[in-house]
Amino acid sequence: MSVVRPLRRALKRVVFTASLVLAIAGCSTWQAPPHADDGPLRARAVSATNRDVRVSAAVLGSEDSVRMFGVDIEKTHVQSVWVEVQNGTSQALWLLRSGTDPDYFSPHEVAWPFHTLLGGATNTQIDDYFSNLGFKNPIPPGETRSGILFTNPDRRTKLVNIDLFGSQTLIPFTLFAPVPGGTSVPQYDQLSFAYPETEITDCPDLASLRAALERLPCCATNADGTVNADPLNAVLVGKLTDIGAAMVRRNYRRDLRGSDTAQRVFGREADAVARKQAQGGAPATWIRAWLAPIRFQGQPVYVVQVGRPVGGRFVPRGDAHLILHGNVDEARNFLIQDLMYSGGLDKLGFVYGVGEATKTQPRATLDNATYYTDGLRAVMFFATRPLSFSDVQLIDWVPYLEQREAIQRKETGDASK
Repeated sequence: MSVVRPLRRALKRVVFTASLVLAIAGCSTWQAPPHADDGPLRARAVSATNRDVRVSAAVLGSEDSVRMFGVDIEKTHVQSVWVEVQNGTSQALWLLRSGTDPDYFSPHEVAWPFHTLLGGATNTQIDDYFSNLGFKNPIPPGETRSGILFTNPDRRTKLVNIDLFGSQTLIPFTLFAPVPGGTSVPQYDQLSFAYPETEITDCPDLASLRAALERLPCCATNADGTVNADPLNAVLVGKLTDIGAAMVRRNYRRDLRGSDTAQRVFGREADAVARKQAQGGAPATWIRAWLAPIRFQGQPVYVVQVGRPVGGRFVPRGDAHLILHGNVDEARNFLIQDLMYSGGLDKLGFVYGVGEATKTQPRATLDNATYYTDGLRAVMFFATRPLSFSDVQLIDWVPYLEQREAIQRKETGDASK
């Protein structure tokens, strides 16, 4: 067995290398495209204006890629996004690429797969050409800049964050750009599900919101509602654009898998599913969200499952059958800490609603998995970034630290102290 596994890995590397060589074999005669204009992209771009700055964005499809670059970049699993910034301010601005994708690709990275072994001058031309089409900083005052950002792919409508940095200022944008050939979602920033107005509970203050949140079900169920599934251990409050921007900045991507469809809340599958991928593409934290029939001061409310698989980041890439890790509070708290760094978290509080389950008496969910929890639901409020740690307001609902201390005393049999 010790010999077979290295041989398998070596064979996989050989197959991958051979596939890559075949994929780029047609690039040996690469020439700069004669008609690399961005007119078709500009025609379908989505735009927004904020503080005398106008930003437009469009996702390139395979045809756009061949027209612009002379090769199909999509085959390398890189998604190109055309961006234009019209700077109407009195200062220079810088586009922060990591705000669009924390794992963005540089032009030379994207160009490299199209090199050939003896390409020489042609390889250099490819590098220079890709670099010239990339977005260039800075954007001088009163001027317009356009170019390509190279990002990780989204199969559906792409949420495009554009953060423009200037002297003592950050101008943020969140755009929803259709993906050519993908499954675009109409009014993506509204989700496809909506409640009739008569079914929505409007909460004018924090007290009424807490009461409404604690009345929500503890858990999802299976399809026919007969078996409890994973706990609903978080709530997100705010515009989907603000929530989505915070998620993207922390590298969460929309990623619906077969295992997600087994979880039902309000009689339906999750309205949105996102995952934060670990190193090497291994599965990590997942977030399943359902629009709740609740509004807080006009803002939508989403009830959420946060979980991680048994094995965490060591689960093999592509493993389709993921089992919920029992420590769901750890996953919930990891999400809180992660989103603290997103610059979009405005308020944080905890409410009851899940129900406590101890390590010695865990609660069952689907796939014969079990979990334990302090029973609290983390409630996170979002606003338009940027926000700092010191901006985050802690809501005086359930005192989380005291609750954790009481649970730890109970588990150690030291309840009298």
